[in-house]
Amino acid sequence: MIETAYASSIGRIRKSNQDFVRVFKNKSDITLAIVCDGMGGHQGGDVASTMAVSHLGHNFSTTDFTDEKIAQKWLAVQLSTENEVILKTADRFQDLNGMGTTIVLAFTFENEALVAHLGDSRAYSYTEGKFVQLTEDHSLVNELVRMGQITKEQAKHHPQKNIITQALGVSSTIDPEYKVVALHPNDIILLCTDGLTNSLSDPQIQQILATKDLSLKDKCNKLINEANRLGGGDNITVCLIWNKEDEGK
Repeated sequence: MIETAYASSIGRIRKSNQDFVRVFKNKSDITLAIVCDGMGGHQGGDVASTMAVSHLGHNFSTTDFTDEKIAQKWLAVQLSTENEVILKTADRFQDLNGMGTTIVLAFTFENEALVAHLGDSRAYSYTEGKFVQLTEDHSLVNELVRMGQITKEQAKHHPQKNIITQALGVSSTIDPEYKVVALHPNDIILLCTDGLTNSLSDPQIQQILATKDLSLKDKCNKLINEANRLGGGDNITVCLIWNKEDEGK
């Protein structure tokens, strides 16, 4: 049984929250969770992130597919369409000029999950005590790390850390990454914006996810509170998807 929880915070420095998160189900009871981190314009970032989540979620709720391959084909079309919609909306309204949004999402099927992303919002899995990053940031500093020009440690404080190489609404072409992962009983998938990962290390996140006496919603809130306590330099958004083991098994 899939259980979900999410939370979002403006952080301690930003004047507005441009992150947006929601969870949806389709007619076959498949779950889709989406996290977006908006950018650009006066209010453009929160418009772009809200548009992307709302449009994809609404369209998903009318489907009835239960297959990961069909989901990926459907999603490729949806992301391409949404990219065009955001670009056209930004062109039409001057105060939205330059808006865009990262996106990370996860579908959960019976024994697997399909994860997709554009940008530096991330997906992780917590399974049998192991905490694994499922996505690779689409960012300039991550490209530099991959080419061996800087270390992961240097990337954390790099002056161009905020330059994103893939997003919705930035370019007429997008190249989303997709990943299918096995979904075992009691696995947790975490979707988050960089406001969480810039404040908390992987071991700190893992420790909170591993805490048995916290409910799923409590884990979300604890992740947000800790990120704020340790800086809160950006909006912070967290979504947890738990493949809860059926009672009696």
